[in-house]
Amino acid sequence: MTFDVLYPALAGFAVGLSLILAIGAQNAFVLRQGLRREHVGAVVAVCAGSDAVLILAGVGGFRAISDAVPWLAEAMRWLGVGFLLVYGALRFRAALRGGEALMPAPGVKASLGAVIATCLLFTWANPHVYLDTLVLVGSISSQHAPHEWAFGFGAAAASLTFFSALGFGARLLAPLFGKPRAWVVLEVVVGAMMWALAAGLVVT
Repeated sequence: MTFDVLYPALAGFAVGLSLILAIGAQNAFVLRQGLRREHVGAVVAVCAGSDAVLILAGVGGFRAISDAVPWLAEAMRWLGVGFLLVYGALRFRAALRGGEALMPAPGVKASLGAVIATCLLFTWANPHVYLDTLVLVGSISSQHAPHEWAFGFGAAAASLTFFSALGFGARLLAPLFGKPRAWVVLEVVVGAMMWALAAGLVVT
């Protein structure tokens, strides 16, 4: 793999990881299932697979639309800058509020169908996932043409890596994620990465 392809792939991985690290209902659900060792493989597959479909749709769709509407790429670039700045600010605000612990509540083991249905709901009913994948990842990928697909696959790989680590490594992560202070640090790191990505879009 040449550097021309490797760099967009690594950039996509960094963008994908930055977006998915933010605390949300989906991540809390994956962590909960991992801690309970309940249908973890299915949960990881649904989350990572859904992200991959949306990310690749965003990359492919954005390229087709931007070819038809030449000014769209520039407009979306600045929309992406604004989105990243606001998103980063929200992460810093969450850090100032002290973070939050994500500890699952005990309960009766759920069926595979119920778990998958809940996972799909957390993923596809969340409006932010469409902003992150179809709009933001799609617009940033256009900055790496003609290797935008490498960017998209890198972002999808970040999703698979994160959900696998969160689900299958939950037992090891439980003591850390149970402490609000750890989430404060994570929120600050994610916020800084968001603002760094925004700066990168500005100077592109």
